[in-house]
Amino acid sequence: MTSSPLIRDAAPADFDAIAGIYAHYVLNALATFEEVPPSVDEMRARHAAITALGLPYIVAEVDGAVAGYAYASTYRPRSAYRHTIEDSVYLADGFGARGIGYALLTSLIERCERGPWRQMIAVIGNSGNAGSIALHAKLGFEHVGVLREVGFKHGRWVDTVLMQRALLGT
Repeated sequence: MTSSPLIRDAAPADFDAIAGIYAHYVLNALATFEEVPPSVDEMRARHAAITALGLPYIVAEVDGAVAGYAYASTYRPRSAYRHTIEDSVYLADGFGARGIGYALLTSLIERCERGPWRQMIAVIGNSGNAGSIALHAKLGFEHVGVLREVGFKHGRWVDTVLMQRALLGT
């Protein structure tokens, strides 16, 4: 039986699992447009860059194992975008449809609402990614557009769906 997820800050020991979770999406899915899985060291460096900006990077732990992770990152590098962030949520293979994504994204939003950010953007790879689109809609994200055929992965052109949510703490 799977227990409720424990949502906590990512720790150094989590990055083998995090890199493995992400590699699954890189190699087998359209949720990310990366095509070569980054190393564990690269994932640690990305974490360090994100947390250095005061942004959250969290994991969901289920029965002692990392079942997913989420983080917020800058939306665009130009200073006028400094109050807008982008969310990312990834679940370990086999952990979908258990409320883990909901728990991760809820916690991520709550943490970001305590900061100086005003808007959160979801850039969802693949307009057919019904699970991610539904998760974001359930948590108050509104559909704001589709960028058609902007990525080419696994031999096909892929859309991205843009969703947006105001952060209430601002």
